[in-house]
This record gives sequence, C-alpha cells and structure tokens, in this order.
Amino acid sequence: MSGDDAHKDAVGDSVRRAAASSNLANLTAADTLTGRALLAAMGGVRGILEAVLPGLLFLVVFTVSQQLIAAIVAAGVVGVLFAVVRLAQRQSLTQALAGLVGIALSAGLALLNDKPEDYYVLGFWTNGTYLAALLISVLIGWPLVGVVVGLLTGEGANWRGHRALRRIYGGITLVWAAMFAARLVVQLPLYFAGNVEALGALRLLMGVPLYAPVLVATWLVVSAIRRRTGPRENAEPA
Repeated sequence: MSGDDAHKDAVGDSVRRAAASSNLANLTAADTLTGRALLAAMGGVRGILEAVLPGLLFLVVFTVSQQLIAAIVAAGVVGVLFAVVRLAQRQSLTQALAGLVGIALSAGLALLNDKPEDYYVLGFWTNGTYLAALLISVLIGWPLVGVVVGLLTGEGANWRGHRALRRIYGGITLVWAAMFAARLVVQLPLYFAGNVEALGALRLLMGVPLYAPVLVATWLVVSAIRRRTGPRENAEPA
C-alpha cells in the first residue's frame, strides 16, 4: 500500500469514527423515535447539563454580581465537578474535558480583553466553522448529511447516483446551516452592543432547545427515506 493510500484510509477511518460518534448516529440506532432515544442521542441528562450549566452559571453570576472573574470561576467549578464525577465513575471524559477546554478558552479570551462578552467569541467561531463546512459541502455536491448517512448505513456515496436523494440531503444540510446562521445573525449584534445578559440568554435558548428539533427533523426525514427506498434503491445505477 502506498503512502497516499494509507493516508486516505486513515482519513476515511477518522471520518467514519466521527460519523459513528455523532448524535445523528446515536439517534439513528433507535428503532423508534422516543423521548428516551432523543435524550440518549444528546448525551443523556448529564450530557445536556454539561453543555448548558456552565454557560447558565456564567450568565446568572455575572448578571447578579457584574463581576467577570466570579462568573468565570462559577462556570469553571461546575465544569471541573462534571469531570471529577466522570473520573470517579470511570466513564468517558471526552465530553467533560471538551467542555473544560471550551470554558478555559472562553475565559481566557474574556480575561485577556477584559470584556465579558468575549466569553462567547469561541462559540461564534464554532458556529461559523460549521456553517461554512455545511454550505461548502452542498456547493460541491457532497452535502454532509448525506455523507454521514452513507457512512452510518454502509452504503458509502451510492446516494449521489440519485438526483432526488442528493436534493433531499442537500436540503437537510441547508437546514442545519440555517440553524448555525441564525445563531450568528441573532447573537452577533448583541455581542457588538456589549449586551452580555441578552447574549447569554439567547445563547442558551438557541442551544439545545433549537438543536433538538433540527436533530429530530433530520431523523424523521432520513428514516422516511430509508423506509421508502431501502438500501438497494439507494445503490448507484450502473
């Protein structure tokens, strides 16, 4: 095997692992859509708390005290507690550590510029990166939702041989892009206005409460496609 082939295989394996660990993969594994399946796909109660509670505490503490350091300490303490609990229970630290890194980077930006609103800058870059990746994937004819579904079902890129499927997957991918775009459109003006309280509140409201319906809608559409076409019809025509 040549070096290029080995590199391509490594990249392919990385993409497959990323797809398999996605929330869509976890939800797709469920036979029926239930509240429990949706909750599990989003990391369970603990996963949601790990995603929401640090930001909520930052917002509440800053709103009450108007002290940046106090708000950062509150967010950091709860992040550390989540990591300690997972470590004590010998569970995966990936999500908790990712949260800690995010808190540390956000806190560093806010402290560096002495601007509380800079605590949310990392989120803008994250949303912008996802938005760009999703839009580019549609423009080049490889919508990311289709790529993920192909990897999860083992059908690879066969869906690209069907115009209808390309359009559907492209449409779903654009829905995800619209979600990230909406976050930027709504939240960036608040950031530039220095309105930390409104920015923090909308950041929470446009997080899990907005993400969950988009995830459910994606699951419903993909499941309907799978039931209607089946794996054979998804195969690329000769």
